[in-house]
Amino acid sequence: MKKYVLGRTKTLALLDYLAGSSGNNDATLYIPPRSSPIELESFLKNISASSKISDELVKITTASPTGAVVFKADGQIRLVISPFSVKDPIIFNSVETGPLRNLLKREYVIGVVLVRLGSYAVGLCQGEKLVDKKIGTGLIHGRHRQGGSSSHRFERHRDKQIEQFLIRVCSRVREHLEPHEKSLDFMVYGGARTTILMAQKYCPWLEKLKTPTLPPLLDIPEPRLPVLQNAVTRVWSSTVYEWTAD
Repeated sequence: MKKYVLGRTKTLALLDYLAGSSGNNDATLYIPPRSSPIELESFLKNISASSKISDELVKITTASPTGAVVFKADGQIRLVISPFSVKDPIIFNSVETGPLRNLLKREYVIGVVLVRLGSYAVGLCQGEKLVDKKIGTGLIHGRHRQGGSSSHRFERHRDKQIEQFLIRVCSRVREHLEPHEKSLDFMVYGGARTTILMAQKYCPWLEKLKTPTLPPLLDIPEPRLPVLQNAVTRVWSSTVYEWTAD
């Protein structure tokens, strides 16, 4: 099995390549997220994959929060994890790239909030274009390593620094994203999971926001402008798994 990540342009180029296939055994499966194992097994019968490949397809698809698209063409089986959810279960006895292409070509408006203790980045993108941004920092001391009453005072001071920092992050989020609330298609968060949850807690607007969220980016470094720009690229990227068909 090969695994690789493609940005939007290269994913669309892959779809162009696949659309040129016209083999007798070609097939396409659109699989929504949260499909049951029974549904997955029924889907995969349409590509006649080996039990080993089928098991890997089931494992990957089950773990995907956006579902998957499976193409059998050109002697290969390719599973594409799109950044945006597959809506409907569809089976084609040919290569059909249209539904996935439509997902990737829409110019979604996406709010991006990246936060680690001491630094944050807020962005608004339309398609892959970053149309608004704010990057900032805040002073938060490291943890006190010694015990005693001085340690407790230090921790209380640090907690206050964290609170003030997160309140500032919320202010910037509202300043740059709230005016676009009605046009937001998705939100995506990045940073340490606990810090993301704390930021949402300190920002009632985020807690009440009904905009669908994309899978979080939990492995980002300290938010800076290049990190924000890379996050936007990652939001629009697809993961592709590839096997040689039996």
